[in-house]
Amino acid sequence: MSYERGIAAIRLQDPGEIPHTQYTCHEPWLAALRQRAGKPNADFAELLDFDLLWHTDTPDGTGGRWTDMGHATWLADGSDYHPPAGSPFVSLDDIFDLDPATEYRPVDHAAQVERYQAWYDRARRADCVVPGGLYRSAVSWAIAAFGWENFLLAVGTDAERFGGLMNRWADYLMAYVRAWAATDIEVFLTHDDIVWTAGGFLPPAFYRAFVFPNLKRYWDCVKDAGKTVLFCSDGNFTEYVDDLAAAGADGFIFEPTTDLAAIVRRYGQTHVIVGNADCRVLTGPPDGIEREVARCMDLGRDCPGYFFAVGNHIPPDVPIESADACIAAYRALRARQPTGGPTD
Repeated sequence: MSYERGIAAIRLQDPGEIPHTQYTCHEPWLAALRQRAGKPNADFAELLDFDLLWHTDTPDGTGGRWTDMGHATWLADGSDYHPPAGSPFVSLDDIFDLDPATEYRPVDHAAQVERYQAWYDRARRADCVVPGGLYRSAVSWAIAAFGWENFLLAVGTDAERFGGLMNRWADYLMAYVRAWAATDIEVFLTHDDIVWTAGGFLPPAFYRAFVFPNLKRYWDCVKDAGKTVLFCSDGNFTEYVDDLAAAGADGFIFEPTTDLAAIVRRYGQTHVIVGNADCRVLTGPPDGIEREVARCMDLGRDCPGYFFAVGNHIPPDVPIESADACIAAYRALRARQPTGGPTD
């Protein structure tokens, strides 16, 4: 792990090695890594030499109503599965008239700053960059609050009225943003699943009227406090990367469906870029894994703020030897001036 390597990339100062982060809940792989290292309590960040640790806060324990859409199986034992329990919102008016300021618990600024700062003081003991930030920033909040069907129906029925609700959510969430801005964090990570795998699922005009302006409100606040802003979304947001940059994003974290080559061409010298190896390749032959890692490293090599990562997580169905091969290929290529291809 290296805070110095990570923060150099965040500051676009071109560290001598391409830094690394990862997202995974692959418990058998973790057990194998621990056994090899003789460190029974170590986490992925230590064992895989992270330079950036993905982190956001999710203000969902704030009372009020949320839709339970269920959860698909992700963990190897299937223990995370549960069927949908439905939505507490029974009509569109019930949605349109929601006031987040009264629906969710009030936020005491001083107390929230104290909580965030205490968390950061503990997290910063890790030798890597640890951001603060928010998960349900705009679209992700609407999905979690109302469920997909209600959300899409509401936007399709009256986009302006639903946009007003999005603005009210942003008013409420600003209390959390201001609290993060008052802490010592160096990086503010904003997660918002604004697109699907195929791209945007809302009218472009809606994004530009009610999503990006509210993200800009958050980012203006934290940037005024000297923080670097990273944006993360599932899916393919290639078509909106210019909007995100104009709103103030200093960097992008994305899955393989977003076009790494296009972002490198447009923002490789000016922005942090994190990703975007495809985990689906990790279930194939070793030479395919090496090619996929090399694709990303070759594209990111001349970008001063590039971090390698498997962009769509390393799930438990990836063979351990394949996950190992991915990390070995990264380590063989991480020098800014590589001496050769991946080695065993």
